[in-house]
Amino acid sequence: MSADPIPTYSVSELNVAIGSLLERGFAPRFIVEATVSRPQQKKGHLWLTLTDQEASISAVVWASKLKQLSHRPADGDGVTVIGKLNFWAARASLNVQVIDIRPSLTTVMRQFERVRNRLMEDRVIDELRRRPLPQTPAVVAILTSVPSSALADMLRTAKERWPQTKLLVIPIPVQGLVAPQIRATLQTLADQHKEMTLDALVLARGGGSREDLAVFDDEDLCRDLARFPKPVITGLGHEDDLTVADLVADHRAATPTAAIVALLPDRGEARRALQQRRQRLHEQYKWCLMRCRQQLEDRRRQWGHLTPSARLERLNRELTQRRRLLEALSPQRWLKRGLALVSDPDGQSITDTSRVKSGDSLNIELSDGRLDVRVERIHPSSSTMAS
Repeated sequence: MSADPIPTYSVSELNVAIGSLLERGFAPRFIVEATVSRPQQKKGHLWLTLTDQEASISAVVWASKLKQLSHRPADGDGVTVIGKLNFWAARASLNVQVIDIRPSLTTVMRQFERVRNRLMEDRVIDELRRRPLPQTPAVVAILTSVPSSALADMLRTAKERWPQTKLLVIPIPVQGLVAPQIRATLQTLADQHKEMTLDALVLARGGGSREDLAVFDDEDLCRDLARFPKPVITGLGHEDDLTVADLVADHRAATPTAAIVALLPDRGEARRALQQRRQRLHEQYKWCLMRCRQQLEDRRRQWGHLTPSARLERLNRELTQRRRLLEALSPQRWLKRGLALVSDPDGQSITDTSRVKSGDSLNIELSDGRLDVRVERIHPSSSTMAS
């Protein structure tokens, strides 16, 4: 039997053969889910260990790539790494060369919980401190990435709903280690909001993974949003995404477009409301006009009774009634019926015999004249004698 001869290598040849085998048999790029252990920066490069609690492998981020990364992992952070194998033939050393590195969802949510709890303790997150949004804002600042589909949708929606509002589009980075840039922009707006006559602020970012929204969990950034002098509305990511910035904002919208819908009135609805108000005013005008006409008609009838002829007729009726009343109460009427008026020489009426004595002169007035008489004898009535 013949056997294939065993190949013979020098150390350098063996290492080169291993490297060649790895290059031919392994994917040029791959994704690794891992936890970062002992990250440290040396000579501008970031060295770290990737582990899953059962195995580990060394990794490196070259200085040129490190400047481009949006995330700097800390010890214990969960990460998603895009990398490729890097084999040094001289030392037979194998590690992962990192092309991109992002926080895992677990790390992002842990940061979210930590910042949220701290801001709740400080009452920065508090329903009672939320301010109402302006009903018809004149000037609105929009902080978002430019250009972007989210911005295009917001501008189109704003034009359709309420074109009278002036929109100030202020470009900001919305992903990665960009919290300082966003904070600087917020500070500038806060300092100049009076000169700009600003009514509200919209902080928006289009769709992406929850990991892409990690910047909006930054504690200092969220505190700046809470202190902003005008109402803040957020539209970050998708409807299911929730960041700490959403919790400190005065209003949280599900998407950037929804933020514009919540902030700006609908001119179609406003037009319908004006039409309804105009209809109510028209009906009120008709009612007032009808009422005024009725009042004028009532006054016309009243004035009809106040003409000279009508007034004379009414006065004549009143005079006739008074004359009849006077006639009914006149002593002459009683005199004609046979009664007489008795008075003393001074004109004082004599109503009973107690005021008269024999020899007194009296005047007796009849219906057709007066008699002067003298009392000869007084005859009291039986009722008087009895008393």
